[in-house]
Amino acid sequence: MAEAVEQPVSGSKRGAKSPDAFRTISEVAEELGVPQHVLRFWESKFSQVRPLKRGGGRRYYRPEDLELLRRIRALLYTEGYTIKGVQKVLRENGRKGVLSGNHAVGREGSDEAASSGHREVLRRLLGELTDLKVILEKRQP
Repeated sequence: MAEAVEQPVSGSKRGAKSPDAFRTISEVAEELGVPQHVLRFWESKFSQVRPLKRGGGRRYYRPEDLELLRRIRALLYTEGYTIKGVQKVLRENGRKGVLSGNHAVGREGSDEAASSGHREVLRRLLGELTDLKVILEKRQP
């Protein structure tokens, strides 16, 4: 007698879907490790992210949407870009340029670059503010 091989029910597990299948917002959020509201926020900030919307406003992401979202996530969370920096990269290089990784943006596009240039200034300001706080506390009756 042949052994029964359990097949996943269609759509019941994310891993069971074809790489070319559309994904729901919950599947994309889980795959990228971000909350669903972040994906909706990114849609409002990056016009290149355009999932299909069906009845009731349900979103279905194409494989190319998922790739773009992976890249946006990497730019924001790994490479330290700001929202404006990623917008600039997308504007200057387009969707395909971002997906291929062929982009270059000035230092102002990166939080890391901006913060490294300003970190010392901020440390000095913090020190000065701390000193002022001590002076003001001494003046109070």
